[in-house]
Formats: sequence, C-alpha cells, structure tokens
Amino acid sequence: MAATRLKKEELHASVSDPVLDTMNFLNEITHRYPETISFAPGRPYDGFFDVEQIFTYLRGYLRHLEEQGNSPAGIRDALFQYGPTGGRIRELIADSLRKDEDINVPPEAVVVTVGCQEAMFLALRALVPTTEDVLLVSSPCYPGITGAARMLGFEPTPVEERVDGFHCADLAVALAAERARGRRPRAFYVVPDHANPSGNTMPLEERHKLLELAVLEDILVLEDSPYRVVSPGPQVPTLKSLDRDHRVVHLGSYSKTLFPGARVGFAVADQPVVDREGRTALLADELIKLKSMVTVNTSPLAQAAVGGMLLAADGRTSDLNTETAAHYGAAMKAVLHELDAHFPDQDRADLAVRWNEPAGGFFLGVDVPFVADNAALVRSAEEHGVIWTPMSYFYPGGGGERGLRLSISYLTPDDIVEGIARLARFIRAEAARDRS
Repeated sequence: MAATRLKKEELHASVSDPVLDTMNFLNEITHRYPETISFAPGRPYDGFFDVEQIFTYLRGYLRHLEEQGNSPAGIRDALFQYGPTGGRIRELIADSLRKDEDINVPPEAVVVTVGCQEAMFLALRALVPTTEDVLLVSSPCYPGITGAARMLGFEPTPVEERVDGFHCADLAVALAAERARGRRPRAFYVVPDHANPSGNTMPLEERHKLLELAVLEDILVLEDSPYRVVSPGPQVPTLKSLDRDHRVVHLGSYSKTLFPGARVGFAVADQPVVDREGRTALLADELIKLKSMVTVNTSPLAQAAVGGMLLAADGRTSDLNTETAAHYGAAMKAVLHELDAHFPDQDRADLAVRWNEPAGGFFLGVDVPFVADNAALVRSAEEHGVIWTPMSYFYPGGGGERGLRLSISYLTPDDIVEGIARLARFIRAEAARDRS
C-alpha cells in the first residue's frame, strides 16, 4: 500500500501564508551565517535572567497560597492540576495592572493566556464571527495578528501609518470605506507604544481621538503594548487606562517584562455581553469558553513562577525592570548614535537614507534607497556580515519594500558599534549597486 501523501493545496490556506515563509527564511539566514551580527530577533536580552530566581519565585507563590489558607492538598493541586481555565493568578495580574498602568478592572475581567498570541486568537475568534465582519490593523504591524486572522479564515484590513505614525483620520476613512462595501467593522488592532516594527508611539491627543472614534463608530480597540515597562522614562497612558466606555480590550504579555519562557499572557476584556434572554456576562467569560477548547488552561507551573515574581515586586513589574529598561534605552541611543556617525546629514540627503528615533521599545525603522528584499538580505549577510528584517514582512496589504527593521534588544554595546558599521557599508554598497 502506498504511503499517505497529503496535498498542500488541500490544507488550510494559512499553512501557505507568505508571512510564515518569510520568517522561516529569516531563521534560515541566521543559521546559515552564524558569524553575522543580527539586528533581526526581537527577543529580550537574557543577561538579566537568573536560573536560581525561578525557584525563589515559585516558593514565594507557594507561601502566598499558604497564607491565603490553602491546605497542603490545595497547594499541591495548584501546581499539578489543570486549574481554572480563566487562570489562577487573575487577582495578581489585576493588582499589577492597577499599580503599573492605572488600569482598574476586576480580576473576573482578566483571562490568563498562553502568551499574548493566544489572547489575540481568542479575541479575534469572538469578535469577528462572519466574513462580513472586519478587523482593521495599523500597518505596518506585528505579523502575529495577521497570522491569527488568516488562521481564522479572514484577511485584516490595513490602515497605513504615516511617517510620524498612526493618525485617527486615516482609520475614519478606512471605516467609511468598509461600511460602503457593506461590511461591518468590529475592531481595530494597534500597538500604541514603541510599536513593532516601526518603533512609533501614539501621542496622547491621538489616543483620545481614537477612543472617541471607537464610540462614534461602535468598534472595539485591541491594544497590544508589550514594550512600555521595558522602556525608559515616563510613558503615555495606555488606551485602556483612558477607556471610560469599555471600548478597549487590552492584550498583554509577560514575555518582555518578566521572561518569555513562561509563555504567560493575558486579555483584559471587561465589555458587557448580553444574551437574547437579557442575561449579562463579561467578554472575558466568553473568551474563557473559547480557551477551554484551545489550550484548556495556561500552565499552572508557569503561572506560579509569574505569580511569585509579581508578589516579589508587590505587583510593580516596573520595579523589576528598572535595570532592563535602562539597558534597552542605552542600546537604542547607541544605535541612533552610530547611525548618526556613519550617515552625517549630507550623506543622508545624498543617499536618501532616513530613520526614526523611538524613545523606547526594541525596534526602529530605516528607509533605504533600494529594494530591501530577501535577495538583499542574503547579500547583507554573506558580503557584509549583518542581518536585519525586511520591513515588507510587516505590511499585510503590501508595502515597505525600501525599509529595514532593526532590533536593538539582544546585542552588546560592541556588537552595536560593529553591526552598524557593517550595516552602513552594506547600505552604501547597495545604493551604488542600484545606481549602476
């Protein structure tokens, strides 16, 4: 009997998503040229991680359970059993959000998820039920949201950022266009702080305009903001902290602020949901139902480690990240300083090279005078020993062909100095190649 052979075209279209191919290509380049300096990975710097601290945090969480009156059997179950689908540390997360971000919601509005990616998936599944419903995304955007949408069988509508970032007027135009097509806009996804990939931050005035537009247009805003606490200096208030009309679903993660290996995220969904009999629940309750059919629950052991960290800091993750925020801030300044040094004003004008100057986060964008595609990335790695991410990877509707994303998060100061020198040589070589 012949071995089973599946046809890829008969599988769900999401397995052929170009985003998956591009990210796999980036990983392949990284492994093919291991001696390169890479500005590609958006992962936290691991020099601050301490293996022994994990055990300290776990013990701290166990003491917390004991102080709450849990029996030895109950404490054992808290680590070894499945646990509630909504999560075991909802109260600790709600307390942390109040202290860190001035987000005041009851624990019942929090759903503990397997990273922020699951939170996105659950929110999209609940809010975009039919092909007539529309998710809009600020573009360029994090590929995880477009990938989740495509897995669920729909294509998000991009709202292009301008050079200086998101403008609410552009969203209003996109909403009108969707309604003119007979479609129903349901939600708008945005990373308002130090966005991946652009690095842009939405000003306070624009945040107020967005919340007003959400009420006027009867849509929800999906706020994803993982880089605030690991960025230096005061931050603009979150959309959720400004939300007075339950318009914002806040999607969060402890991957950047605590450690990514925990894979613990959350959704804050305090929107009332009314059924046909007039009974009211929270959107969080509906997300929990969906989660029960996806991951059942988030690892109690991972929640215990995160819970112990939150307890150790009295809920203030900002206190745990004082040193890391300073590290990332210094890395961003170093990258910007090296770019300035290698591209003085006249050279920038002659070469048509420009970049933004984010105040925090992991990323910045660089515009270049040539097509920064996969072929250019191979030349960059092979001939100049430096890797970056094509900005085109982040445009769901196409675009960004002449842009690079640089990540500053995972490099040492020496790597930054040498890496930007290599990048500058690559850009000059490609510009000359393009002119010839």
